[in-house]
Amino acid sequence: MTDFEKLFSENREFIFKYLMKMTRDVSLSEELTQETFFRAYMNYASLKQKEKASVWLCQIAKNTYFAWYNEQKKKDPFDGHELESSGENIEELFVQKELSQKALLCLHELDEPYKEVFMLSVFGCFSLKDISLIFGKSESWARVTFYRAKQKLLERMR
Repeated sequence: MTDFEKLFSENREFIFKYLMKMTRDVSLSEELTQETFFRAYMNYASLKQKEKASVWLCQIAKNTYFAWYNEQKKKDPFDGHELESSGENIEELFVQKELSQKALLCLHELDEPYKEVFMLSVFGCFSLKDISLIFGKSESWARVTFYRAKQKLLERMR
């Protein structure tokens, strides 16, 4: 088994779950997981610290998701057939979609390590203790960084 095959088998499920937290769509998460590992394979030589491979893969997955997301923004966001068939209020759907897009865009604009710590905690379901181990910092550093990331995100959302 090659190093990359080992990396794939150890992280495939984790990356899929990470993307599921962002997309809430099984088929899209599967597709983005495949794309993530394709990009990882193409850039495997750039991985300097093998022990931080999961962070590296999360970064690739996040970038893959945002590339997909930005591509979707170019398409017409409202398909009239979709809205007519649902019993939901069109105005509510629009407000929810706008708020979600704004939150993702604001999150994408956060500086590192705030963005990465926030995404690992919220989307990756990592504990603050695990995040501190990933970054090689104290648990209090992870807690403060996560708190500051939330504050910065709230400020940007206003």
